[in-house]
Amino acid sequence: MPTVHLPAALGSYAGGQRRVRVELEGGAGTVATVLEALAAAHPGVRQRVLDERGTLRPHVNVFVNDESVRWLAGLDTPVGVDDEIWIIPAVSGGAPAPVR
Repeated sequence: MPTVHLPAALGSYAGGQRRVRVELEGGAGTVATVLEALAAAHPGVRQRVLDERGTLRPHVNVFVNDESVRWLAGLDTPVGVDDEIWIIPAVSGGAPAPVR
């Protein structure tokens, strides 16, 4: 079963869990099938990770093991039984440029 690692903000939608094992039919699937199985078990997660069209929200990063799905096959990225999926909110910002 793949393991999904959730940020603290999503843990509250998964009963306080930060690591969730997701059971998939046949043991393997795609990032999309993992997210759907996760959402079925823990309502509230899906709408914070995917938008209304079912695509990954721009402020959310998803990694399979150590590779961003944005550089792989997106939500169609294959996921195996021992894979780890990390959902990480994007970090941006920093100090503003000085005004001259």
